[in-house]
Amino acid sequence: MKIRASHILVNHEHEAKDLINKLEEGVSFEELAKSYSHCPSSINGGCLGPFGKGDMVHEFEHAAFGLKVGEIVGPVKTKFGHHLIARTE
Repeated sequence: MKIRASHILVNHEHEAKDLINKLEEGVSFEELAKSYSHCPSSINGGCLGPFGKGDMVHEFEHAAFGLKVGEIVGPVKTKFGHHLIARTE
């Protein structure tokens, strides 16, 4: 089974928490990803495309597969930094 998710990758937990506040204020996930994410996916609004189990690091994968479409979770800490993850499909 493959899912689709987008993410925002930042270096520090407090940055991710600040972005959660911006989401709650109505700023779009895609806009935040383009402005703040350190991942190359930021140019696509954080979209990672389809991926299956075993394609991502464990912490990220566990969080993403635990979401329902439309849900957002974070911050999720991995060896790359802190992620906000949105399941899109």
